[in-house]
Amino acid sequence: MTEMPLEDLPFDELRHKAFHIAEKRLDVGFFSDVFSHMPGMVAIEGEGGDLGAVGGTFIETVRAVKEMFGKGEMDPTSEALLRARFATYIREHS
Repeated sequence: MTEMPLEDLPFDELRHKAFHIAEKRLDVGFFSDVFSHMPGMVAIEGEGGDLGAVGGTFIETVRAVKEMFGKGEMDPTSEALLRARFATYIREHS
């Protein structure tokens, strides 16, 4: 029996798997990258804003990213980009 490609998993399941791996690895760079690609952050950057660096502790960074995902529906383009990012991260680090 063949395993389902990661990209075919439900978005939330794929996100949870990637986040679990990144939290175990204390990979703040992963969370910072995901945070910078969230729709609200992309809009700020597009209007001439500054994304700056995600500061604070690792736990604060993880909380901020998780909170961004709780803010409602995501546009299909952002979801596709993040789906690919999560699948790649899982393949590279699992």
